Amino acid sequence: MSASAPSFPDPGLPDGVLAVALAQGAGEVLRGLRAEVDAAGGAFVAGELKDAGDAASQSWLAAALAHARPADAVLSEEAADSAARLTADRVWIIDPLDGTREFAERAGDGARWRDDFAVHVALWDRGVACSDRLAAGAVGLPARDAVLSTVTTDAGPRRAGDTATDTDAVLAGRRPLRLAASRSRPPQFVQDLAARADVELVPMGSAGVKVVSVVDGTADAYVHAGGQYEWDSAAPVAVALAAGLECTRLDGTPLEYNRQDPWLPDLFVSHPAVAAHLRAALTEVGVDIKEGAQP
Repeated sequence: MSASAPSFPDPGLPDGVLAVALAQGAGEVLRGLRAEVDAAGGAFVAGELKDAGDAASQSWLAAALAHARPADAVLSEEAADSAARLTADRVWIIDPLDGTREFAERAGDGARWRDDFAVHVALWDRGVACSDRLAAGAVGLPARDAVLSTVTTDAGPRRAGDTATDTDAVLAGRRPLRLAASRSRPPQFVQDLAARADVELVPMGSAGVKVVSVVDGTADAYVHAGGQYEWDSAAPVAVALAAGLECTRLDGTPLEYNRQDPWLPDLFVSHPAVAAHLRAALTEVGVDIKEGAQP
């Protein structure tokens, strides 16, 4: 590691606090890459910066986990998978850079970097008595200098029911349901929902940013039907569950992680007060959410 790389977290930290420290450290690595671009005059090749971000964050996280939790297995987007994780009792599920496009892109005026990318760090623990077995998680938002986690959130510990009056307004038709959506390529069913008077899209970048937008109240829900990998959702889902949100498959069945095939066909994250309302809207625009409909 370079002399400027963040120090590795203390192995004595509890798992939840460690997840936060890991997300913070990887975020510092990513901010450093952008700072180097700015210091050199601001010119960059997007593809090269994306690759550098993926590689640098993965390298630091892998070394930090080897230092802090050497006995644990790791499932990462940026590393070769190992069958050993399937028999391990503890598996860290990480995405070193969620939203590579957003990381290597400036905002519309070109004067500032986009801030809607994330670092995902989650811990799957076989001993946790729920289907997802997510014991800890953190979603770092490096460009916003924030980390939301199962321990605490920079947005405050939003719990289901904190915005009861606001969600009542959705159910009463006084305001549209705010749905987190892709800024550049929303799928057809999301466009169909947006055509309704009772749904409003809130465009943003990475999957992690979309999920935590429901945690911080920017959006009421996020639905993804095109498939994602476990590292795309494990940490955001852990954070959202800790905040009291509903996180399931589209058909309402529980999410599961550390499976042999890490591909997850769909994801439904919602404030529980509007979940049934949203599922009804999905059915009305032709989305098949029957139990067992997704492989």
